Amino acid sequence: MKQQAGFDTLANYITIGRILLILPFVICMLSINHPDSGDRLRYAAIVLLVIMGLSDALDGYLARVRRQISRLGTFLDPLADKLLMTCACILLAIEPTSVRGYRLPAVVVVLIIGKDVLVTLGFLIAYLLTNQVRIVPVFAGKLSTFFQLVMVFLVLLSPEMERLIEGWRYFMDGLWTITAVTAFAATAIYIYGGIRYIEEFEKQE
Repeated sequence: MKQQAGFDTLANYITIGRILLILPFVICMLSINHPDSGDRLRYAAIVLLVIMGLSDALDGYLARVRRQISRLGTFLDPLADKLLMTCACILLAIEPTSVRGYRLPAVVVVLIIGKDVLVTLGFLIAYLLTNQVRIVPVFAGKLSTFFQLVMVFLVLLSPEMERLIEGWRYFMDGLWTITAVTAFAATAIYIYGGIRYIEEFEKQE
């Protein structure tokens, strides 16, 4: 599919809107344990998360259907995901802003944020060595992002879900494990792909 260099596309505006929604999401998350308004703010955070998740799917669909895939959009889309997940995971892992009884394990946070840090460093190293911008999403990365989004959504819903489903905590333990494993696998695949790309570039020189 031919890339467009232009900025002025609907897909890009939706992606930028998603990035801007991260701020009100964080503001809601900062007070989800407030004795008076905590639950309302948690519900608001859930609504914002759903909107951002749907907009992620929408901008990708529009980019493909309307042939609006651009270099800027290719950069902004994963950036929006990384910013959202980094903020959400950190806030859900620290006591003042975690969901009571469902504080996110530190190892899950380290693997998720570590993946983003290593992928970003790999991108910078590849750019410095090849002087080319190369952003190629892989299925493992998309799967990892999907599980992260589902995990954050269900953690925020856990106070209600544990009243409806017996053994909900065990389900969440399993989801945390799957999310951590997919983040680790995506990191390994991105690193391997980056090394291969640099090796192939050097062979062509």
